[in-house]
Amino acid sequence: MYNRMRALGGNNLGAARGSDPSSVVRRLEKAPSLDTFSPGEKAWPSRRAFTFCFLLSAFFLSCGYHVAGRGDRLPPDIKTIAVPIFTNQSSTFRIEQKLAAAVTREFLERTKFQVTTNPAGADAVLKGAVKEVSRGVITYDLTTGRASSLQIQVNADVKLLDLHSNKVVYANPNFVFREEYQVSQTTSGLFEEDQAALDRLSRDVARTLVTDLLENF
Repeated sequence: MYNRMRALGGNNLGAARGSDPSSVVRRLEKAPSLDTFSPGEKAWPSRRAFTFCFLLSAFFLSCGYHVAGRGDRLPPDIKTIAVPIFTNQSSTFRIEQKLAAAVTREFLERTKFQVTTNPAGADAVLKGAVKEVSRGVITYDLTTGRASSLQIQVNADVKLLDLHSNKVVYANPNFVFREEYQVSQTTSGLFEEDQAALDRLSRDVARTLVTDLLENF
């Protein structure tokens, strides 16, 4: 029904962001020995290769590279995250409630964190403000003249506060979600009046937001 327009970049250093650096070493351990190479082919010297991969692995680990979608690289004292209702500075009705509920669902389905709406007793609190929800027509139906696809953009200010240290452990004041959606000709012409569409938008924004948050550790 829709095409993902958000692409994640990465470094091409032998191990992509989000991959396990030790996998590079495991692949080299399975590399052919020198006597299996044909004449004229060059083999990578094993001692130099393992030294390089050891340093590369240490570099990735020190920079916090990890598998996306896992929460075990967050500060170890964070076990319970509070996700109160976001504030809504846009004109889209109830988007703050739907988005907070969708983020809670993402945390519960993808991580081992406990989630609550009340910061009291939580280890961290995720605060969010929906700054703007904009939409633009991409294509029109030539028969009806109505929009057949829209691009929806959500701008938000999000931060995760460690309540033990009172430090912000994640902050993205300019979080941007951008997605293309097909518009059903049987539903309301206004995207924000279609509750099913808003629910889907909230789920997609929440999925992207939680991924962005977890990938920054």
